[in-house]
Amino acid sequence: MSKAAFAIACHPDDIEFGMAGTLIKLKEAGYEIHYMNIANGSLGTNQYDYKTIVAMRREEAMNAAKLIGAHYHESICDDLEVYYCQELFAKVVPEIRDVDPEIILTHGPYDYMEDHVNAGRIATTAAFCRGMTNCKCARPAKAVDTPVAVYHSAPHSLTDTLRRPVIPGMYVNIETTVQTKKDMLCCHKSQKDWLDVSQGNDAYLDDMESRARYYGKLSGRYTFAEGWIRHNHLGFCGPDFNPMLEALGDNCFVNQKFEDSLKLENYL
Repeated sequence: MSKAAFAIACHPDDIEFGMAGTLIKLKEAGYEIHYMNIANGSLGTNQYDYKTIVAMRREEAMNAAKLIGAHYHESICDDLEVYYCQELFAKVVPEIRDVDPEIILTHGPYDYMEDHVNAGRIATTAAFCRGMTNCKCARPAKAVDTPVAVYHSAPHSLTDTLRRPVIPGMYVNIETTVQTKKDMLCCHKSQKDWLDVSQGNDAYLDDMESRARYYGKLSGRYTFAEGWIRHNHLGFCGPDFNPMLEALGDNCFVNQKFEDSLKLENYL
């Protein structure tokens, strides 16, 4: 059985913006890949009714997942109803148990909007509960206790909510996958006009590419990159478990300055 990588983001197109390049590289490295948006995109419109936009965004996300051969997982709530609560992580725990991933890609606790932060918290808590047999789940799923590494993506805004730059601890070279990221974003046809209006993203595809170029420059090695911060290992895996680095080799670079900043002796 092949190893699995599971991207769990908030809204349809969040995976495409900050995670898809890495997800594709992991597939090329032999991983089975999975794709889930916690929220269904219900508020991503200024022209369609609820039923229409939810169906539209579901189809767009399914098409994007299909484009890269990812297994699609259904959304579980509406936009801006992504609360860190038992009800939602109880729905994600069975998904993680079924997939039994070695790698989880999700949002970080520093992202620019609450939906993103809470989606990352839900995914992380669900992974933490993967082996807890008494965890209250929305449906039955066999508990698993295999090691899993959780990686938090760089924020779409490049900074945290207080405008402070977020510096990744790892970079993944996505030069060969950035075009596929664009193709995936093109599947989300309903979003270009909406983001032009709501957030001033005049160039949907160029916006994604400029962020990839920004993190590539930060890496000091790559033209285009996605940035990641590895979650604390406790409850998930061993302290040195870093399967992304092992799988991607020269296409993955650890930011040693970031790692050095974590050493306790620097604070004594």
